[in-house]
Amino acid sequence: MNSFNVTAVGNLARNPELIAKDDTFYTRLCLLGNDYAGRDEEGTAREMTTSVWFVAFGALGEAIAKNARKGDQLVVQARIRDNTWTDKHGEKRYDHSYVVEGFRFGAPGRLSREELQDHAEEERAE
Repeated sequence: MNSFNVTAVGNLARNPELIAKDDTFYTRLCLLGNDYAGRDEEGTAREMTTSVWFVAFGALGEAIAKNARKGDQLVVQARIRDNTWTDKHGEKRYDHSYVVEGFRFGAPGRLSREELQDHAEEERAE
């Protein structure tokens, strides 16, 4: 049982990065989300951007790296994994990782839309 699971909806901050380390493949990806952050002195709504890094292993990570581009919207289901270690000074350090367990594509970003448009134009030209 996983104690903590999250669902995140955001746009990719950059192209996902497929990494090979020893016999393990994984993909790092960063999602951006915008939230309402009140109003300024003139009454204009402000937004705050939050970025969260995720890691996806195996075929799931490869699918994300192959098919998703900067700006694309993803809906990600992830579990939170605890990372603790002792640094070189003997201090205990605490962190966490968001490990992707599933995802869905949302709206395509500008780069993906341009690729789709170029592909459609090439097919019409044939």
